[in-house]
Amino acid sequence: MMPDAHAAFTDRLVTRVASEADVLGFVTLGSSSGLGAPADAYSDHDFFVVTRTGAQERFRTDPSWLPDAGELVLHFRETAHGVKALYTSGHLVEFAVFDLDELALARVNRYRVVLDRADVAARLEAVRTATRATAAAPPDMRWHAGQLITALVVGAGRAARGERLSGHRLVRAVALDHLLVLLRAQRPDAPERDDLDPARRFEQTFPALGDELDRALQLPIEAAARALLELASHELGALIAPAAHDAVAGVLARVADHR
Repeated sequence: MMPDAHAAFTDRLVTRVASEADVLGFVTLGSSSGLGAPADAYSDHDFFVVTRTGAQERFRTDPSWLPDAGELVLHFRETAHGVKALYTSGHLVEFAVFDLDELALARVNRYRVVLDRADVAARLEAVRTATRATAAAPPDMRWHAGQLITALVVGAGRAARGERLSGHRLVRAVALDHLLVLLRAQRPDAPERDDLDPARRFEQTFPALGDELDRALQLPIEAAARALLELASHELGALIAPAAHDAVAGVLARVADHR
């Protein structure tokens, strides 16, 4: 969906929810908010609907209030409050429906309150403040480093015994997630592009590191694990103790010989 079509869809969403007496608020999120990085051809629609208490479930389970609801090919409950829906065009909408009190359970960064028939804006500001406080809390670096190291060891070992899918997940997802948290934490003064997901826009914030990680992840499992280990050792210094580095490198060497 191109940006103009994306904006037009947002306008139609607002018109639809504004016609519902049970709706107290409508909040656009992320690129749909118009703040920060704009929507592009690959952007979905992210939003909150705030309703009167008791009306939430209707909006979660019956998608007929969405624009072009007849063109939906998928609609399912993702979480207690959240829903995903997919159109024939491939356009995705991700939304959550809350009453005013449930809104405190949310986490937000970029958002715009488009419709406010109660104190939605004030409550969202409190949610944003809480989200920022959580994101600003320093991560447990030793814990993340330990999780990174052990994910590389277990992932490479499983790949060597033929559990390739488990190996892929541990190296390319689990180990990577911990490494991204550590790399961002090592650079607290760098612009934080998304404080809900350390992987989002990492390449824009750290272009060289992003390129290096991308190249590493395109390697076979064992080689990818080795590349992530060396990058971590180089970038994180004492967090990756030399003895731990050597132990993991030894495991990876045995895995390579086994192959």
